[in-house]
Amino acid sequence: MTIQNRYDFVLLFDVKDGNPNGDPDAGNLPRLDPETGKGMVTDVCLKRKIRNYVAMRHKYSPPHGIYVKEGTVLGRVHVEVFHDLKIELGEDLSQPVPEDLVETLVELKELGLPDGLELAPDEEGNSIMQFSGCLDKKEVRQWMTDNKLAGGVKRFLSKALKDVKVKKPTREETESGRKKMCERFYDIRTFGAVLALKSAPNCGQVRGPVQMTFARSVDPIVALEHTITRMAVATEAESEKQSGANRTMGRKHTVPYGLYRAHGFVSSHLAAQTGFSSNDLELLCESLANMFEHDRSAARGEMATRGLYVFKHDSELGNAHAHKLFDLIQIKRANGNDNPPRSVDDYFIQTPDEGPVSGFPSITFGNYPLDEPTTEKSAHAFIKKLDE
Repeated sequence: MTIQNRYDFVLLFDVKDGNPNGDPDAGNLPRLDPETGKGMVTDVCLKRKIRNYVAMRHKYSPPHGIYVKEGTVLGRVHVEVFHDLKIELGEDLSQPVPEDLVETLVELKELGLPDGLELAPDEEGNSIMQFSGCLDKKEVRQWMTDNKLAGGVKRFLSKALKDVKVKKPTREETESGRKKMCERFYDIRTFGAVLALKSAPNCGQVRGPVQMTFARSVDPIVALEHTITRMAVATEAESEKQSGANRTMGRKHTVPYGLYRAHGFVSSHLAAQTGFSSNDLELLCESLANMFEHDRSAARGEMATRGLYVFKHDSELGNAHAHKLFDLIQIKRANGNDNPPRSVDDYFIQTPDEGPVSGFPSITFGNYPLDEPTTEKSAHAFIKKLDE
């Protein structure tokens, strides 16, 4: 059964001597707000950690599969789902590319091929053009006209377009695919996904009931850069240049300490559309509490969940504005300490008492227990206590 109440939550986590979320556009420096100097962690980064925990917990088995997983080809997932539903699809076509056309098609690939066309090597390294059974023939022909294709390339593509058997799902088939995706994949059921791929069977679009904000550090952070040394080199050429010294210099970026705060929202209205259940909510809480425990690396240093504070509304649409509830979670420096924070003990975290919230009728507050290992049973007990 899907959840019948709205929930809002505050997540606190910290990092010590690590990089919680590197920015690839800034040399992998920790993300920060340049105006305030406060650190940032993207919602996508947090969702990735939740996905990884769920995958580890349930071994990708339905109904806890993960749609957006590293290295996957999303189109193949769509095809598998439609095959399971016994829905007939178009047939993909692979055509060997004549040698005299390879250079031209490579140039067109760099400019951007239309959806449903892909130039790739086969097992022997020869170029083949792949035509999806879901491509839009009119769109491809228009692309050919816009790029003023002529001669052998035009004849090659035109003949292949005649041969490929295209079949797009009907509206009913698309809806069946969407429902099956929600049933099979936890991250679609939770966060939603754009499933309208032009190069694969269309499963529509899913708005997820769970959404999260970027996390921001409570105080400004300092991004440190460390020079590190590897006592080895990768190639003989490097060894010769160093006359056998064989050392490689590198760089590492860390935050000495930062306490980060993110906000989350759970919509019961959207949960009804995806099938997000109470069991899914329990797994979400379990993931938020445990996700850093199983995401260790030298780059991330020490990261831990320091607080998970949940507000439950007694109705589907909610009984109070989320921002007013979030304001009840106050974080201040402990004992008037103005020195740079270096642990969570440098902060005083003020929260409402557990149970009904004073001044907010029909709102129940829960402080997720982090003093002991979080398990499926403890997550179930926490949600059950909120329901009492």
